[in-house]
Amino acid sequence: MTEPVIFGEHLLRIEDVLAVAQRRAPARLQADETFRSRITRGAQFLDTLLDREGVIYGVTTGYGDSCVVAVPLHQVEALPQHLFTFHGCGLGKLLDAEATRAVLAARLRSLTHGMSGVRIELLERMQAFLEHDVLPLIPEEGSVGASGDLTPLSYVAAALAGEREVLYRGERRSAAEVHRQLGWTPLTLRPKEALALMNGTAVMTGLACLAYARADYLLQLATRITALNVIALQGNPEHFDERLFAAKPHPGQAQVAAWIRQDLAIDAPAAPLHRLQDRYSIRCAPHVLGVLADSLGLLRQFIETELNSANDNPIIDADNERVLHGGHFYGGHIAFAMDSLKNLVANVADLLDRQLALLVDTRYNHGLPSNLSGAPAATAMINHGFKAVQIGASAWTAEALKNSMPASVFSRSTECHNQDKVSMGTIAARDALRSLELSEQVAAATLLAAQQGVWLRQRQEDARPLPAPLAAMHSELAATFLPLIEDRALEGELRLCLEQIRNRHWRLYA
Repeated sequence: MTEPVIFGEHLLRIEDVLAVAQRRAPARLQADETFRSRITRGAQFLDTLLDREGVIYGVTTGYGDSCVVAVPLHQVEALPQHLFTFHGCGLGKLLDAEATRAVLAARLRSLTHGMSGVRIELLERMQAFLEHDVLPLIPEEGSVGASGDLTPLSYVAAALAGEREVLYRGERRSAAEVHRQLGWTPLTLRPKEALALMNGTAVMTGLACLAYARADYLLQLATRITALNVIALQGNPEHFDERLFAAKPHPGQAQVAAWIRQDLAIDAPAAPLHRLQDRYSIRCAPHVLGVLADSLGLLRQFIETELNSANDNPIIDADNERVLHGGHFYGGHIAFAMDSLKNLVANVADLLDRQLALLVDTRYNHGLPSNLSGAPAATAMINHGFKAVQIGASAWTAEALKNSMPASVFSRSTECHNQDKVSMGTIAARDALRSLELSEQVAAATLLAAQQGVWLRQRQEDARPLPAPLAAMHSELAATFLPLIEDRALEGELRLCLEQIRNRHWRLYA
């Protein structure tokens, strides 16, 4: 494990959430007394207001549209349990372990601002959940992304209170049973604590952190695949000339072109080939991938600002003894980031799908065999190489493109028109992860096809030695993907490649 990720006053980065989510780094609470005192002041201020019989949304009132309903002081203690109980209606698949840890990390970071009115004991128990890998089973569907991720986060609140189920040591267990095993007393959530846990953007933000990291790697992998396909298709290296990109100086676009030059070992202007211009999926690859590269900075800003925010309601300003009612649970920035990301990622899938279409087609692959089959002449007529893989890639690409419709424009008025404008940020984040899954499948298919294409090209009499960066990857891939000579089912090799992509197996560019 690496150094602990400290949850407290310091800003976290996407990489910190990823390290906790993948259990590469432990989560720790800031330990100094100043931090603990600040958290405690928020909870104590709430208690003081209650003693004064103050009116506090979600503490002495009902929730949402029911804010006009006064809750008698003798029922205030029961209100938090009702909140997570009636929200126990999530459906769909359960978030996987990595996503659940990311959600816990995102919620813990928000609560450490000390502006949510929760006890230090609640933060300690959340940290203990991460330390012991006690993972609430969270259905992924049921959030409109305003008033936060109420329904999915109710499963976090319920688990902390010893209710519902958790994943512990690979087993689905009752939360109460796991508390007993670990010697913990389930928390009785104090006034405002259930609301503080649920009324925020932790699910969409945690998923957004994971999506960002996958997109960043996909960008680099798609660049490497493009470089391999320049070799396989005998592409014109002049398309990536440094002087060319100085004329249209988008930084990300120029970076992609520089990576391709590095892969092709071009350290000086290249002599043009007899074919002046390659098709767009090769020639314009930096322009397609560059949009993603140039957008990552803005997307990171949106995600990390949300991650490092107090995003529930109301905000408790204990120092100035104020309760501030607002709408920080609204996930508009994450919705925009994820709607944008799935568009960018779908375009990467489309680019790679088009490169694959060139590789398999004898009209465009400049002398490679049909469908990249390596079969000898005697059996060439019964072998079909990558034909079905290319069909599959078309299907995955089409679904990714279909999925690029922005979720945020489908706001629905709900909850008696209290939530009459909602972000749909959580749906956007889930869409982005699905688009990434599909695009990674296209990348796996195109990478193996590029590997086959390079192998076939290297067998030709006029073949030139592979540049060192590509030679290293070509050699490594050869250990798990043997040349396709006679037809074989490629599912297993595609799945292995996909696993390697998701584990960021290849170190690509510094």
